[in-house]
Amino acid sequence: MLPGGYVKIGKVTKNMTDKNLAPVCGLYCGGCEYYKKTCVGCGNVKGKPFWTTQMKVETCPLYDCCINKKQLEHCGLCEELPCETFNKFHDPSLSPEEAKQAVLKRQNELIKRKEISTENWLEEKNKNL
Repeated sequence: MLPGGYVKIGKVTKNMTDKNLAPVCGLYCGGCEYYKKTCVGCGNVKGKPFWTTQMKVETCPLYDCCINKKQLEHCGLCEELPCETFNKFHDPSLSPEEAKQAVLKRQNELIKRKEISTENWLEEKNKNL
């Protein structure tokens, strides 16, 4: 990684500490299989990623709650974490056990993000790519 959170990808230099790659839910958009294919990062689309049309919702329910209603940077800053919405929100293709593990992983990522800051969390995520 270059100084300031930049990485060199081919001939392009990209800022990988862009907060738009750190959505409210605890996932990391920069490591997502859909990033730059069908999605540009949840923050860049204001909580309306590609899957909202498939799920028949206008906006991601976590984004709507966190950003629009509570004006929080991410769910890890909410006193109610993990709330019912957070616990119910997962990839529908996962088994119940896989979904439970995925939700717990996101929750732990958000706790860590709260402790070390979003910027440091993003830098850490990029080191692991």
